[in-house]
Parts: sequence; C-alpha cells; structure tokens
Amino acid sequence: MAEGKTKDVDYYQTYLPPPQLSKWDSFRQFIWNSERGEFLGRTGGSWLKVLVFYVIFYVCLAAFFAVMLIIFYQTLDNFQPKWTLDSSIIGTNPGLGFRPMPSTDQVESTLIWFQQGKKTNWEHWYNELETFLGPYDEGRQDGEHFSQCDWNIPRDQNKVCNFDIKTLGNNCTRENYFGYHLGRPCVVVKMNRIWGWDPLPYRPNDTFPDNMPNEVRQLVYNNPTKPQVWVTCEGENPADKENIGPLSYTPTQGLPTYYFPYTNTPGYLSPIVMVQFLGVQPGVLINIECKAWARNIEHSRMERRGSVHFELLVD
Repeated sequence: MAEGKTKDVDYYQTYLPPPQLSKWDSFRQFIWNSERGEFLGRTGGSWLKVLVFYVIFYVCLAAFFAVMLIIFYQTLDNFQPKWTLDSSIIGTNPGLGFRPMPSTDQVESTLIWFQQGKKTNWEHWYNELETFLGPYDEGRQDGEHFSQCDWNIPRDQNKVCNFDIKTLGNNCTRENYFGYHLGRPCVVVKMNRIWGWDPLPYRPNDTFPDNMPNEVRQLVYNNPTKPQVWVTCEGENPADKENIGPLSYTPTQGLPTYYFPYTNTPGYLSPIVMVQFLGVQPGVLINIECKAWARNIEHSRMERRGSVHFELLVD
C-alpha cells in the first residue's frame, strides 16, 4: 500500500499548474509566444488561412455587388426615369418654387428679409437672382437644341423653347438691382419639373373651381388662344392681403403651355414669372402664397401641392 501511495503521488506531480505570469509577461507572451511560434495567438499558417479566406470572401462580395450594379444599370435610361407620373412617388401634381432662396445655413427658412437702400443688407438676394437668371442671358440659349416657340407653331419635341429674358421688363433687371434697393423686390416663381407632365389649361367654356380668383377667370376669358398655366400670388391671411400691396407680373401672369412637357432635353430652362411687390407695408411680416392654375393641378396648403409659400419682410 505504501508503494501504491508513492506511485499515486508521483503520477499527480506530473500535472503541475502553469507558472503564474505578471500582466506584462502575459501580454508579451500574447504578442509573441516563442515556445509555440504564435503571434497574437495564431501561428503563421493560421494567419495565412485567415488572410486567404477574407481575400476570397471580399473578392466574391465585390464581384457580386458589381454584377448586381451592372444589371441594375441595364434597367435605367439616361434621360427618362423608370417610373413617371402616376407610377412615381412625385405623382402628377406639380408644386411651385421661388427665387431668391435664403442662404445655405438657413435651409429651412422661407423668409426674404432685407432693408431697402443698404446694399450690404439685400446683396444676398440680388446675387441669388443674378445666379439663377444667368442661364437665361442672351447668347446662352443658342444651339441645335433651342427653337423659338409660339402657340401657333407646333413644338419640336427634340428641342427646347427659348425664354427671352428681355420680356421680364425694365424693373426686374440687374441694372435696377431687381427692385431691392427701392423696397420693391422681384421674386421669381417657377413650376417644379415633372417628367412627361402636360398641363390642361382652363378654357373659357370650362367650369371653374369655386376658389379660383376673379383675376384668373378674366385672364382665361381674355386669352382664349394663348393657353397658359396661370399664376397668382396673394397674402395668406386677411392681414397679409391688406399689407401686401399691388403686384406686377412679367412677362405674363402665366407659364405658356408650349414649354411643356419637360422631357429632360439638353438645355431646357423652366419658364418663369417675375412677380414684383410694388407697395409692401414696411416693417410688417407678410405671408405669401403663390398658386398655379390648370385643370389638372390640385391645391393643398398643408402639402404645398400646386402652390408655394414664403414670407416677405421689408424694413
């Protein structure tokens, strides 16, 4: 029995616990274990297998992504969107836009605020309009894609119609600082582009909606052979209507139908209406709503359908 006990003791003494290492020694051994030939817990062969696996994995992933991208691009057209009008998210009810816009650090603002007479105060609005109207300048609308359009001339669908900037008159020009130095600001109103959308203008024998202003009805009656998408701007509330003063529209109070539909033809410029506010009450914030009028344009103030909102404050 004594010998058996001695053997048992010898047997168990062969499994001694590993030596206790300090944190620094454990870290060094993890970085490089010379006994096992391991770097960061792996041998050279193990690291090679990991490297080969991830190289093959990412090459296959990149190839799969490239093939899917190529297939996706085969379904797209460089000039025409895949989904248009009723089948698109945008839909068939265009909205309006206005220029000049506030600075980029106030992207959520729709306020045009300036003090007449001081250039440093209204210079931003002047520069914004000058930049926007740059492509409309004389000599910038020449080439094979441009043509002179009229209601009596069928439009060539492969060309775009010129917009003569001279028709904006003499008041809303660079030379007259777009009226800002006199406190009579000019604001551009334009229609947002929807590919393939064609307006259905009102005709004198049509039934007019109840909310149509009398001025639009009169425009329809007075221009039976010149169908347009008519534009109106007015104060949103009774106080705004009282303080907005008289307005002037150039070149007309509408957007001629021969500029539509928009089909992404090179050189296309949206038709615009220049609205000049001739007698704004100074020091009063005025809420302004501009609307477009056609039989296939619906209005919603909450969703800004067929309209645009901005504020005007002249000090």
